[in-house]
Amino acid sequence: MIQRNKCIENIKAAYLFPEIAKRRREYAAAHPEAKIISLGVGNTTEAILPHIDQGLTEGAKRLGTAEGYSGYTDEGFEELRKKISEVFYTGSFTVDEVFISDGAKCDIGRLQLLFGAKTEVAVQDPSYPVYVDGSVLAGAAGGWSGTGYQGITYLPCTAENGYFPDLDGLPKNALFYFCSPNNPTGATANREQLAALVKAAREKGVLIIFDAAYAEYIRDPVLPKSIFEIDGARTCAIEVNSFSKPAGFTGVRLGWTIVPRDLKYASGESVNADWARVCGTIFNGASNIAQWGALAALDAQGLKEMKELCDFYLGNAALIRGALRKLGIDCAGGDNSPYIWARFPGRDSWDVFAEILEKCQVVTTPGAGFGPAGQGFIRFSAFGHRQDVEEACARLAKLKG
Repeated sequence: MIQRNKCIENIKAAYLFPEIAKRRREYAAAHPEAKIISLGVGNTTEAILPHIDQGLTEGAKRLGTAEGYSGYTDEGFEELRKKISEVFYTGSFTVDEVFISDGAKCDIGRLQLLFGAKTEVAVQDPSYPVYVDGSVLAGAAGGWSGTGYQGITYLPCTAENGYFPDLDGLPKNALFYFCSPNNPTGATANREQLAALVKAAREKGVLIIFDAAYAEYIRDPVLPKSIFEIDGARTCAIEVNSFSKPAGFTGVRLGWTIVPRDLKYASGESVNADWARVCGTIFNGASNIAQWGALAALDAQGLKEMKELCDFYLGNAALIRGALRKLGIDCAGGDNSPYIWARFPGRDSWDVFAEILEKCQVVTTPGAGFGPAGQGFIRFSAFGHRQDVEEACARLAKLKG
């Protein structure tokens, strides 16, 4: 019989969020009377707003007509690719530099396939678990060492360094996964920081995978929403983005990736051409219905609805942040991000998770699940119904003392 894939043997048994769900189920079974509120997983909760929903509905109806039916779309509707470039990048990318996908997380996995097992990987620490777990599955990292995976360079992002890494630690000729606004810390890199990142990447031959999935939550006009606002980024960066959080498409599944034609390997070949080849080989394009919804999201009314939805979740974030600060808990994020990163110095994250669940019946996410530097932190998610968030904030008062 065939042998098990060694890369799967190397990965920790449980992905973070299923483990949280397991612990929630165990608590609920032991306390059937408890009303548990989740401020843990970053899954949207509010209904898709009417204009965007109509785009999805009309897209589905089109498929029921001879003249409106369409099949595989490979890299995506040309109209949508052009619209993404116009709306988010001032029209600075051609349609063949914009690739439509079934979500940012899926594209991150395919990108790891693109660069192969021998490419060194660096990540912000803490970081979204898929950067690390996906690298292990692709063979670019080894087994778990107790504090991290072998072969991955972790660049700490702590309260002491303002949640921005020391770029001197970037290894040469590596992939560097960078997320802003960050998941989980909620920190958003400023223009000077991103300029330093691009400069370091160009000097060290590093390729940045820039995750901008939460860019539409940025409200401070001086903060960049895209790595491509920085001069020189076209030669050292790929950007991944998504409709999941700004449009409520977590269950619809639609994203995009920008791969500039200026981006080359050390030997001069086109990264863009290879990415097109990978996508054409293992992916037949995103749902046509979802793409019609995205087109609706990118017209004037759709953009207004996306802003309203993001503002709603930012309102939740302000409530959570305020409740924590009343308790004297230091926290970051929640202003240009839907995540609040709460600090519990000297404590184990899973112990704090258990205490909040026991005392408040509120589910959170332990920071240790995002990397070694997440120990002693808890991530609170602002994705929830307003009534539930208000009740959860009231319950958090039980943590006092």
